[in-house]
Amino acid sequence: MSSFVGSGCKKQDLTPDSRGRALDNMRLFLGIELPAAARTAVAAVAGDCRREIERAASRAAIKWVPSENLHITLWFLGDVDDRRAAGLEAVLSAALDTPRFRVGLHGLGAYPPAGRLRVIWVAVAEGRQALGDLYEELARRLAAQGFSPDSRGYSPHLTLARVKDVRGADAAAIRSILDSRRVPVAGFDVPAVTLFRSRTSEAGSQYDSLLRVPLA
Repeated sequence: MSSFVGSGCKKQDLTPDSRGRALDNMRLFLGIELPAAARTAVAAVAGDCRREIERAASRAAIKWVPSENLHITLWFLGDVDDRRAAGLEAVLSAALDTPRFRVGLHGLGAYPPAGRLRVIWVAVAEGRQALGDLYEELARRLAAQGFSPDSRGYSPHLTLARVKDVRGADAAAIRSILDSRRVPVAGFDVPAVTLFRSRTSEAGSQYDSLLRVPLA
């Protein structure tokens, strides 16, 4: 890892490596990393919630996010070849104008709020406006590289699990458990945005930090 001159950004080179192997079609996203204490707190809440759900809705098929992969997603960039990756490195080379801010996580929920369950998340109770402002600043920078904002808008949250299959009473039981957990989870300061690469293997997903862009 090295620093951009004058920017304070930490990076891993996004261009072809020293052996000439092109790093094309990388699966990339921008997000907020959790400090160790917040990660531990969220993982503890997730563990308690998982055990309760497994007792009350044993037939539900749910894939829980490993603690090392917990983060707040800002922007899913998708599969990016090495040419566009170089463009990303250019537009993310300077510090962001959004001031540093604090995030407070409070309570659990599910998406969508009605109908078939798809995602279990931790709510962002503090810092929502700042995350929205940060998303808008990223949108302005990323537009030059052809990345468009999500048409559904940005709704900050921290994903705990993805629901693969759940039926009837099990779905109602899960929603009831989540509704009962309207308590503080964790709070932390946000000093930077991280560009992640997602790798998939038989062992599951692994997220590599490629670059960190500091806030003002």
